[in-house]
Amino acid sequence: MNNFDSNVFLNCPFDDDYRQLLITAIFTVKYLGFNPRLSLERADSGESRILKIINLIQESKFGIHDLSRIVSESKDEHYRMNMPFELGIDYGCQKFRKGKWSRKKLLVLEKEKYRYQAALSDLSGSDIRNHNNDPIALIKAIRDWFITEELNSGPSHKKIWSSFNDFNANLHDTLIDQGHEKSDFDTVPITEIMHHISEWLDNEQQ
Repeated sequence: MNNFDSNVFLNCPFDDDYRQLLITAIFTVKYLGFNPRLSLERADSGESRILKIINLIQESKFGIHDLSRIVSESKDEHYRMNMPFELGIDYGCQKFRKGKWSRKKLLVLEKEKYRYQAALSDLSGSDIRNHNNDPIALIKAIRDWFITEELNSGPSHKKIWSSFNDFNANLHDTLIDQGHEKSDFDTVPITEIMHHISEWLDNEQQ
């Protein structure tokens, strides 16, 4: 689906530690009626990753950028610069392109409040939301941003969290019925999880 006004570019880590937060963010965006777009949605090895990201940014009115993994966790680990780099592309698209792109809206997330200033001080003064790696806090940050910027009113973050838990229970049963082992759940492709979210929401909202 290529609908600029409902597309949301999700610029988030794809590592195993972040996986549940990523699924939480995808669910929240879909629950609120928007269409999450991720570079994971296409797996063409011949397609340049950066061109794929640029296209997703150009196709999306909204951008959610999580910088919570820019800090290295161990001695020999490098800073993860992909997320701030992609935020910069999205910010540039908003500021320098005319027409519909000037209507782009960006949400920047972090783990801890003000921690980003040590690595990306140019964002000082911006409205950064922190989630502390807590899925409920992440849902509230995304929900409140959409309510403020676009929707004016909507379901509470607690209602979304309750629905997310119901979805997870249903997902567990669905994956078992499809022959997946529980040990394989964390390797099910995110695109497949997105399909299950859409299918579950369609059934719930009928």
